[in-house]
Amino acid sequence: MIKILLNGCGGKMGTAVTNSAEAQNNITIAAGVDKTSKTNFNYPVFKSISEVNIPCDVILDFSRPDALDELLDYSDKNNLPIVICTTGYSKEELNKINEFSKTHAIFRSANMSIGINAVNIILKELSQLLYDNYDIEIIEKHHNQKVDSPSGTALLLADTIKDSIKSETISYINGRSGISPKKHNEIGIHAVRGGSIVGEHEVLFAGIGETIEIKHTAISREVFAVGALKACAFMADKKTGLYDMNNVLSTK
Repeated sequence: MIKILLNGCGGKMGTAVTNSAEAQNNITIAAGVDKTSKTNFNYPVFKSISEVNIPCDVILDFSRPDALDELLDYSDKNNLPIVICTTGYSKEELNKINEFSKTHAIFRSANMSIGINAVNIILKELSQLLYDNYDIEIIEKHHNQKVDSPSGTALLLADTIKDSIKSETISYINGRSGISPKKHNEIGIHAVRGGSIVGEHEVLFAGIGETIEIKHTAISREVFAVGALKACAFMADKKTGLYDMNNVLSTK
């Protein structure tokens, strides 16, 4: 049985992970961390990760970027792999994660959905095929409480497209305003926030006389929870290295 330490257990995703874990036979939430949670869980909840004194096999993080230092410190002291699902990190924080992975095991993905990561794999080949004759735009939609914009998933998809196109330097345009004709080497990233939208991401390839749209819609948070638990099972025995959902999918 794989024992998870769930950092951010009191949030919406923390609750979804807790509910999904109850249906698993090989994985369980052994302890949680949340500063403000008032929800009653069937596992102990600590105010700070530094207070956790329960044996676990892997840390699953659905919190905020400012928790990173404490998270890495606990991983280091307890020799535990980490599955990071938090987004909105600065370049400095991402560099810190990459450096930490040289001596510790870290999994980081902007989106835990298997579907989104399948789309990401498709984009690697499709972008090379279509770029010369198509403009590329990304539209993402989320609920009105989402903090970071554009979403980490939108940037994940954009980075995949950018890395796939070797012939030109690609730049990102976050939304558009004023009089500014689109340049072919620009990928527009447009963020919509409203209501309770779980998550929608659309990649538009617009050519002369036709468009191609690749769209993923998350209907519930359960899809992210299931992916996160799969990542935890994958990471439980890892000692060093930086992993993502491509590594999980490649084992199938």
